[in-house]
Formats: sequence, C-alpha cells, structure tokens
Amino acid sequence: MSTKENAAVSQLLALLEARYALRVLWALRDGHAQTFRLLQDSVGGVTPNTLNTRIKALREAGVIGHGSEGYCLTASGTDLLKRLSDLQAFAVKWQAAQGKKTAA
Repeated sequence: MSTKENAAVSQLLALLEARYALRVLWALRDGHAQTFRLLQDSVGGVTPNTLNTRIKALREAGVIGHGSEGYCLTASGTDLLKRLSDLQAFAVKWQAAQGKKTAA
C-alpha cells in the first residue's frame, strides 16, 4: 500500500473506532430512516451528547445524512456497510471458535 492509501485507511479506521460509530451505522443498515430517539434506542447505552458527537462526525464524513424522516445511510455509507458485511459472517464463526476454546 502506498503512503496515501495507508493514510486513507487510517483516517477511516479512526472514524469507525470512535465509540458507538459502528453501532450507529449498523442501526441504520436496514435502510429505514430513524429519528434521534429511535437511533438512540437502537444503538443502546449511548448518551445524547455522545450520539450527537458521533452523528456529527459521520455526517461530516458523508456516510450518514438527515432527511425529513430522520437519519439514514448515504450511498457512501451503504457502500461501506456492504464492504463490512463479511464481518457478520466472520463474527459468527469467530464466536463459535471462542466458545469451543472455553468449553475445552
């Protein structure tokens, strides 16, 4: 990877590493817009201040937007989640392997 590519990956990972960022994206994955309160309930355990901060960062990054019905993924956000979709399959396999380790 070039230095420019490394910088881009680092920047994206910094955005996604922020507390609750992935949960916000995951809560919006079904394509239905959510109001602030519904999004807060969907994410679970997030304070209004933290959610506002995360929404602001994700909107500035262009992965979520806000319309008349609430917050939703942008085309860029949908593309990002498609690229992360293998994570769910991996997580299920990984969790099963972890369970086998603790059972042994």
